[in-house]
Amino acid sequence: MCGKMNLQLFHLAANIPGGTGGGAPRLHQQESAMFQKILIANRGEIACRVIDTARRLGVATVAVYSEADAGARHVAMADEAVHIGGPRPAESYLRGDAIIEAALATGAEAIHPGYGFLSENPDFVAAVEAAGLTFIGPSQAAIRAMGLKDAAKVLMAKAGVPVVPGYHGDNQDPEHLAAAAEAVGYPVLIKAVAGGGGKGMRRVDRAQDFATGLESACAEARTAFSNPAVLIEKYVEMPRHIEVQVFGDGTRAVHLFERDCSLQRRHQKVIEEAPAPGMTDQMRAAMGQAAVRAAEAIGYAGAGTIEFIVDGSDGLRPDRFWFMEMNTRLQVEHPVTEAITGIDLVEWQLRVAAGEPLPLAQEEIGIKGHAFEARLYAEDVPAGFLPAIGTLSHLVFPPGVRVETGVRPGDTISPWYDPMIAKIVTHGPTRAAALNRLARALEAAEVAGTTTNLAFLARLARHGGFAAGAVDTGLIGREIDGLAVAPPVPAAARVLAVIAAAGLHEGTGAGFTLWAPLRRAVDFECPAQLQITGPNRVCVEIAGTAHECRLAPDGWWVDGLKTSARFHVKPEEITVFLQGAHRFARPDPLDRIAHAPASDLTLAPMPGLVKAVFVLPGQVVAPGDRLAVLEAMKMEHTLCAARAGEVAEVLVAAGAQIEAGAALIRLAEEEAA
Repeated sequence: MCGKMNLQLFHLAANIPGGTGGGAPRLHQQESAMFQKILIANRGEIACRVIDTARRLGVATVAVYSEADAGARHVAMADEAVHIGGPRPAESYLRGDAIIEAALATGAEAIHPGYGFLSENPDFVAAVEAAGLTFIGPSQAAIRAMGLKDAAKVLMAKAGVPVVPGYHGDNQDPEHLAAAAEAVGYPVLIKAVAGGGGKGMRRVDRAQDFATGLESACAEARTAFSNPAVLIEKYVEMPRHIEVQVFGDGTRAVHLFERDCSLQRRHQKVIEEAPAPGMTDQMRAAMGQAAVRAAEAIGYAGAGTIEFIVDGSDGLRPDRFWFMEMNTRLQVEHPVTEAITGIDLVEWQLRVAAGEPLPLAQEEIGIKGHAFEARLYAEDVPAGFLPAIGTLSHLVFPPGVRVETGVRPGDTISPWYDPMIAKIVTHGPTRAAALNRLARALEAAEVAGTTTNLAFLARLARHGGFAAGAVDTGLIGREIDGLAVAPPVPAAARVLAVIAAAGLHEGTGAGFTLWAPLRRAVDFECPAQLQITGPNRVCVEIAGTAHECRLAPDGWWVDGLKTSARFHVKPEEITVFLQGAHRFARPDPLDRIAHAPASDLTLAPMPGLVKAVFVLPGQVVAPGDRLAVLEAMKMEHTLCAARAGEVAEVLVAAGAQIEAGAALIRLAEEEAA
């Protein structure tokens, strides 16, 4: 069962699920009528995270699952599990009626929503309460007050919380919005009023690009939130994304300090940390007080986050931060706050929902050390962060770090949900110590079976500017050429892959004969010859260069150097873990090439839904012209022409569900020069 997993993978410490320190959780001494059983209306790592705390408190748990998640980790961990529908979120995790029915059928007293899905849906909260159940989160009124960004900004301004200049009105006429953008001044951000996670958000730098940006933002907002309405905000040129964790009991609120989430790509967080680098006592006090005012203005109960945009061009100044939005739920990055405060936020959620007041007063909450969280995703970074799918045939994390995950070795990353594999959290007495631990953990982690952003994260953790605390939301964009490049393959990794392809990575064994050397060609991605020269000794020749290798008790040595390499071998590919993960495909002459930059065919890079097709047969396109839009893993991906040419065939229609590698558009063959 998942609850008894290898502690090397899922280290538990300090009573916080997966915690690595930062002090033991501070508990409220007054006991209340704690829930006996709760249902978790979510999946993945957050469902597992909630189960961990519930189990420690002696609370029974009920999981819900879709057809795609029947064998998922959260299902195995829970005391009970109920099937609620098909693989699409709309068929399962967004079915509030089915979730409430499952809670009633199993005798659960309360529902924890996690984050995403129904966590910020006030109608779901109302239905939960109407069924006689407790919603572990804020009231429907508080969610409604903060649910639309434009209305929330008006409310915050009345509460004395600074807001970003922009247009937050109801007029959604494109011409009116374009005029508003002109009035605000370019560059601007177009943002979905019901948005989050970077969806329905576009930066526009010039007036002539506004219409395209608006169309794209509205389309993505309609898909993600069933609400195409947007607002316009001034884009801050040197922005830092700093958010404050708040917690309320419906009467009063406290803050648990700030998190810096500035390291982003496509407006989605990549690495978060707490506290924020460069934070002054004056700035922290101003932001904390503003966050508490915001929470108390709506009678907030439970965990929430006030997100601020900060102008970091002149350091952190109390007059240079503005309210962006409030997330009326637990955040993905909550573990870094837990690490520096020693407080289990999920426990606080359960206690406050059960009727207890806030466990601690503001003056009783302090900061100890520094913490980082990196989000490990199945995605192809060099290809533009395209989500990836696959079966996790190998998954190992180093000891001594907190890992939160909803998957295990053998699980599949499917196209139906967010492709997160895990959150890797480190804590240390100083920022430098915590960041070094994160970098080492990322470099030591082993994932095989799918493409990941692991090497990208490791580069970020070693980035000089990030190490110095010089972060803003544009850092990744400015440095993307260096950060996103595929990691170089060490010569030793290629040599060891040849040894693994020959089945000798665990030793030569009986393959060695005393009377004749064993030499053979190895079917590999490049010409290779292998010769066994002695017990556990091999000579590998690649491209005319010979490498002497031997297997010792401490691992493989190549050309006299110890490698500490690890292997994961499958029939179709070999992964060598050495200064990163290096995947080598075993050639199959029947395989076709899936993608070529100047190919006649435009192929689907992943499974998904064709949202739009922009070309017709006979139409002439230039390099970079939009051909189609593919929706996959909750995001829209624009497919563009790789070269100039005439469209010969349109092989797909809008609304089609297609598989990875499917041919979408064919260009006419180029004429010979």
